[in-house]
Amino acid sequence: MKYIPRKITPPEDSYFLLGPRGTGKSTWLMHNYPKALRIDLLLGEEERKFSSYPERIRDVAAHMAPGDVLILDEIQRVPRLLPEIHALIEQKRDIQFILTGSSTRKLRRAVSDLLGGRALLRQMGPFLASELGQEFSLDKALTIGLIPLIWESKNPEERLRNYIHLYLKEEIQAEGLVRQIGDFARFLEIASFSYASVWTTTDISRESSVKRATIDNYLQVLEDLFLAFSLPVFSRRAKRRLIAHSKFYYFDVGVYRALRPQGILDSSSEIEGLALEGLVAQHLRSWVLAQREPHSLSFWRTATKLEVDFVIYGPRGFWAIEVKRSPNLGPDDVRALLAFKDEYPEVNCFFVTLSKYRTTYRGFPVIPAEEFLLNIDPQNPIFSSESL
Repeated sequence: MKYIPRKITPPEDSYFLLGPRGTGKSTWLMHNYPKALRIDLLLGEEERKFSSYPERIRDVAAHMAPGDVLILDEIQRVPRLLPEIHALIEQKRDIQFILTGSSTRKLRRAVSDLLGGRALLRQMGPFLASELGQEFSLDKALTIGLIPLIWESKNPEERLRNYIHLYLKEEIQAEGLVRQIGDFARFLEIASFSYASVWTTTDISRESSVKRATIDNYLQVLEDLFLAFSLPVFSRRAKRRLIAHSKFYYFDVGVYRALRPQGILDSSSEIEGLALEGLVAQHLRSWVLAQREPHSLSFWRTATKLEVDFVIYGPRGFWAIEVKRSPNLGPDDVRALLAFKDEYPEVNCFFVTLSKYRTTYRGFPVIPAEEFLLNIDPQNPIFSSESL
C-alpha cells in the first residue's frame, strides 16, 4: 500500500500523538522513526506485562542509548505506565518517548501532568485534501470521508460499518465506557441528525428516551475517543445577543454518512449540504490543531438566527467562512456575513461553495470547495494570496 506523507511536524522532545483509530498514527511513526523501539500495548502479552509491573519500563529504558526513540502504542491501555514515563522523561532527557493513544478517557490527569512538564501534544485526524493532492476527489470524500483506513480500502462502505462496530465493541463496550451499548448505538444514530447543527441535550434525550445526564456522558465519551468535536459560539466583543449552545460534528464526514439514516422522506440535498459543511469543519479543525500558537475555531449565531458557519481567530488571522452547497447565492445567503462584518470590520469573510470557478458576491470571495480544501495547509494561513 502506498504511503501518503502527513503534514505533521514532529517535535524533537517527547510527545503524545493522539487521534482516532485508523488515522495512520502507527504507519506515520514507522516511516518517521524506522529504528525506534516500539511497544504495542494492544497486544495482550505486552498489556499484561506492563499492567502487572509498570516499573518494567525502567528496565527497557536502561538499555537504550542517547538519541534512541521509544514508542508506546495505545498508552490508554496501561495508564499506570504514565507516572513511570513521566519520571523517565525527566531522568532520561537524551531519550525521546512517543506515546500514542486513541482515547483520553483514562488519561486526563496524567496527560495534563506530562504536558505541564516536557511532553508535547500532536493530534492526527483524517487526511487533509492537500495531503492526497492529485488523488483527492471531492465526491469520494463527501461519500466515504477521509479516514486513511477507509480511504484506501477496496470496499470503503463495508469498512466504514466495520469501523463503527469496532469502536462499539472494542473501545466502548470492552472498556466499560457505557452501561447499555444498545442505548449508545441508538444515540449515535440520533446524534447524526444534529451533525453540523446546534447541540441540544434536551431534544436528544427526549428522542432517545435516555436521561439528560446520560446523554451528556455519551457526548463526553465521543469527544474522549476523538470521534466527535463541538464548536463554541464566537463571543469576543459581542454586541448582539448570542445563543449559548455549541455545534456538533463527528470527526469525519464518512462516519456521519454511515450513521445517518436516509429514507424516501429525507432530502438528499440537505444531507449533502451538511456533509460539505462537515468536510470543511474537519479541515479547519486540523489546521487549528496544527498551529504552534493558539487559534480558536467557533461559529457565530445570534438570538435572531443569523449564523456564520465558521470563525477562526488567532495570531495568523481572523476569518469568517460561510459554506453553501449551491453556487447560486442570494440575499438571504449573505445576511449573516454582512452582519458579522459590520460587528467585526477586521474580519476576512468569504464563501465556500460547490462552484466550478472563483467569483465574488456582494464583495465577498466565492471559492470552489475543492480548490479551498486542497489549499488548506498548516504551514499557510487559511486565506491569503499565498495560499489560494
